[in-house]
Amino acid sequence: MSRHRNVRTMNYDDGKIFCISSGVRAELIFRRSTSAEEEFLYNREKLHSMSSFLSPGVLKEENEDEEEAEGPPKGEEVGGLLGPESALSPVDEVRLYECLEKMQNVVGDSIPEATLRRAALEWDFNAETALDKLLSGAAIDCTVRGSERGTLASVEEPHPVATCGRFETGAMGKRSRIEVVSKTANVGPGADGSTPTSADVAPTSTDDFLESLLRGAGNVTKTPEAGSPAVGLPVGFDGLMSADIGPTSRSCNASSKDVLAEYTKERGGVKPLLNLVVIGHVDAGKSTLMGHLLYRLGCVQKKQMHKYEQDSKKLGKASFMYAWVLDETMEERNRGITMDVAQAKFETPARSIVLLDAPGHKDFIPNMITGAAQADVAILVVDATRGEFETGFEAGGQTREHTLLVRSLGVSQLAVAINKLDNVSWDEGRYRDITAKLQSFLRQAGYREADFTFVPCSGLTGVNLTEPPPKDEGLAKWYSGPCLVDVIDGFKPPERPVSKPFRLCVSDVFKGMGSGFCVSGRIDAGGISNGDRVLVMPVGEQGSVKGITIDDMPTPRAFAGDQVALTLSGVDITNVAVGSFLCDPSAPIRVGTRIQCRVVVFNVEMPLTRGFPLVLHYQSTSEQASVRRILSQLHKGTGEVVRHKPRCLTKNTSGIIELKVSRPVCVELYKEFKELGRITLRSGGCTVAAGVITEVT
Repeated sequence: MSRHRNVRTMNYDDGKIFCISSGVRAELIFRRSTSAEEEFLYNREKLHSMSSFLSPGVLKEENEDEEEAEGPPKGEEVGGLLGPESALSPVDEVRLYECLEKMQNVVGDSIPEATLRRAALEWDFNAETALDKLLSGAAIDCTVRGSERGTLASVEEPHPVATCGRFETGAMGKRSRIEVVSKTANVGPGADGSTPTSADVAPTSTDDFLESLLRGAGNVTKTPEAGSPAVGLPVGFDGLMSADIGPTSRSCNASSKDVLAEYTKERGGVKPLLNLVVIGHVDAGKSTLMGHLLYRLGCVQKKQMHKYEQDSKKLGKASFMYAWVLDETMEERNRGITMDVAQAKFETPARSIVLLDAPGHKDFIPNMITGAAQADVAILVVDATRGEFETGFEAGGQTREHTLLVRSLGVSQLAVAINKLDNVSWDEGRYRDITAKLQSFLRQAGYREADFTFVPCSGLTGVNLTEPPPKDEGLAKWYSGPCLVDVIDGFKPPERPVSKPFRLCVSDVFKGMGSGFCVSGRIDAGGISNGDRVLVMPVGEQGSVKGITIDDMPTPRAFAGDQVALTLSGVDITNVAVGSFLCDPSAPIRVGTRIQCRVVVFNVEMPLTRGFPLVLHYQSTSEQASVRRILSQLHKGTGEVVRHKPRCLTKNTSGIIELKVSRPVCVELYKEFKELGRITLRSGGCTVAAGVITEVT
């Protein structure tokens, strides 16, 4: 190996002789850089303070062993005493750390930490004053650079919603900085006759902006992480932090109107609206029951019904003719089961009903949850055939699971349709046996006696659907109660939150006939009118509403509870997906990756432990999640804390847990929006728990 031999026999003094003979010092040739010397060489003078060894960033409490190691803490570099901080006392270092934490909660990583440290030291650890000066300087700098380019600076009032505090997007490259300036178009001359410039006005708007940011940067709820990916966007784009979230161009947006007065004026003299979901075990006859009901009410033409009858006979499924009214896809008709939520509308003497036919098969329970989340009341359909009821009601059936799901999703009124009683010759004993079992179960599920009603009927023959049974029927001998339509007509309409900010969860996205695209869903709160500005979350993109349709009929406005289709403009269709939220730009929905919730654990085999993988179902959204922490176990009756930080939550227990979601999700607190504050947790095809949201970070 000649190359190895050459290295071993090398004379290192030859290099020194060359340097000496050439008259050049070796230190000048192999000179160390100043930055490298400061970084890697030990300097005792910089460590004269003992407090440097007790940096707040490296302190670890005993109870922090349960926290996840998700990278260095925010204050890890605060204790580095390089520069003017080296002379700080331990008390001042703590004040500096607290000041930096407050400032970083507001601006995130948009401003370098060294700049924040200098500002904190300059203004005596006053976070508000330091940020005020920093942001004022940034606004003036942006305004001056804009005027140098010969462009008129954009003058809009900073919006309190932009609490995200991200002033540089960086990842997109096109939007390098965000101009935080105030309005100049409406600013008149000053007292001395001079017209103020945008640089003179900027500090005032920055004060308001900073005040709104500090109000939103509390210790409980913090802004989402800056680098979290958004739904439907390239990695690195942080739509939540987008500065495009500004004030609306319309001064009369739905959030500022008297929506309640408009709702009372328009809907005061019409029938109350009810969203009705039909649930139950697979093959219980849900679609047949509701399809026959729609036919009896005149919602389906005889010609169309005759076509369904002939087509079903050709496939050897003559009994499915009424089910095809709601099961429209060929796959559903061939398989004989409902796979997606079907929607229809009919009217009773006193109610206007939007019917949601949910699938009953266990493989499509996520679709059932989507439909149940949009419902106000429900019809539970059970099969009275001997053996079929027991299959659906016992462990493994969907009768119990569907009932618990709709109860946890806020459906408080229930009609129980005892279907297919004609298969048992209208046996009264069979009816009494089924109602006794269901009555006990519904009480345990949280329903009161006045909240549920039992109705015997037959979906195939149509007995007791729209009118009382004929006298020659076996049912008329022992039953004299209301028919199914009368029970639906007796449901109490819920109070609509029309006075709250606008919220709509997108359940479908499709291309309309004209320009733009359409999204459909149920308005959960507030109201919307043509021309209003909306904010698409979690991407943070604004657009406007060009058209509103209800039941394929155009309307100028819609309110909470309506199933609508909105035509949007100014929004990229790739940024809107099922599960996205449309909201009022002046009051956007909360977005976070950590959700604290109060849950009730169902009858599960595996207990909930830290790190337990789950699927979070929220409205039309389903996201992968895991249990980050179990905070406490609660008493199911009183709600008092039984144990702090338990290792697990077993079946039929309740507690407070913290979930970590893989991507930012749009959620609301239960105390603010009861309609949007409920979640469902599933794992391995089974419903594990359900609960309400108490905190979002």
